[in-house]
Amino acid sequence: MAAKDARSELDPSGELTEITGDCVHCGFCLPSCPTYQLWGEEMDSPRGRIHLIAQLLDGAVASEAAASHLDRCLGCMACVPACPSGVRYDRLIEAARSWAAEPVRTLPPRSARERLLRTAIFATFPYPARLRLMLGPLRAAQRSGADRLLTRRPADRVAPEVAAALRVAPRRAAGKPPRGRLPERIAARGERRAVVGMLTGCVQQVLFPQVNISTARVLAAEGCDVVIPRTQGCCGALSLHDGRRAEAARFAAALIETFERADVDAIVVNSAGCGSAMKEYAGLLAGDQALAGRAAALAGRVTDLSEFLVRLGPAATMHPLPVKVAYHDACHLAYAQRITSQPRELLKSIPELTLTEVADAGTCCGSAGIYNLVQPKTARELGKRKAAAVAATGADLVVSANPGCSLQIGSALADAGTPLPVAHLAQVLDASLHSIALSDIVG
Repeated sequence: MAAKDARSELDPSGELTEITGDCVHCGFCLPSCPTYQLWGEEMDSPRGRIHLIAQLLDGAVASEAAASHLDRCLGCMACVPACPSGVRYDRLIEAARSWAAEPVRTLPPRSARERLLRTAIFATFPYPARLRLMLGPLRAAQRSGADRLLTRRPADRVAPEVAAALRVAPRRAAGKPPRGRLPERIAARGERRAVVGMLTGCVQQVLFPQVNISTARVLAAEGCDVVIPRTQGCCGALSLHDGRRAEAARFAAALIETFERADVDAIVVNSAGCGSAMKEYAGLLAGDQALAGRAAALAGRVTDLSEFLVRLGPAATMHPLPVKVAYHDACHLAYAQRITSQPRELLKSIPELTLTEVADAGTCCGSAGIYNLVQPKTARELGKRKAAAVAATGADLVVSANPGCSLQIGSALADAGTPLPVAHLAQVLDASLHSIALSDIVG
């Protein structure tokens, strides 16, 4: 492919070429990159991948090795705030992934096995009803012990993706949620201070229903009417972060219409990956004249739970919670949304709670959307590192703000022989606000 033709097809606006030119190869990104930390391989660093992307834009024929280096990126975005030149690596890696996922296939096609795995993931995870159907076979495998057999050698060598899914799958639904669905509207307790919409998510509502219940209870306790549209679907986060932009745009368009009808002041999100994707809707739908303005308007109302609560300010009374907590920074909260102080501020506001820092709090746990399913070996290496760092804190509880992180860290701690309960920030706040024992709401 000639250089001019490559640019016109892969980068019609010239934006990607401009971004690659911003990189001065200074190396400040290297210490922040989990895969570079693991292997010390230049092509598995952000600046190495930027070099590969620049070559592809110049018309180079992509090799399987180049495709592999790009696929091994977690997309954690730790390199973005670390870059003194402000290089938008997030835009580059999402574009590169789209070259494998979308019709323009600059990268060599993935193997049939890899394509089948991704097809299965994206036919299931964005659809809560389908994902819920998987719980029956999962529970049966766990009761019979078949899951333990499949995660041991030699079975895990034959089907590593299945073994990876079974390792991170929760043993049971987190917490003890009441039967039935959340109502479509929950009234504020006391004086109403805001009317907010709440995203229920896909993985969150199926595997962590108590997190959504706690989120709604916390918001109501702080004076918010909480609107939970029953027709809401997937936000498109998994699709967007895997380069499936057309699919993500379809999900985004449907969700925009849903929350426009809800007529709320803000849209509160309790999943880091979902919040990150929704805040990017303006860019995702920039080329759609009918939706671009609406997408930007909705993105401006999206807020993480911790971000919203700190901005709103406390109204309800916090009760003592004598527990030592290790807080894990979810990558798409800390790096994509630049939210790090707010969750810590909320935890520190709880009487008798002790907050301890994880030594490698800024390093990805290995979850990274679907990464721990499609790159299970690397994800396990990162999970082991995270488990060791968490265990070293001596904490009683791990707190995260993303369902994938909760699954990954819980699994890694169990594998290391140092099991600890993992909770969402909303559950800890709920326990304090309502004087509930953490064991009653944390699985």
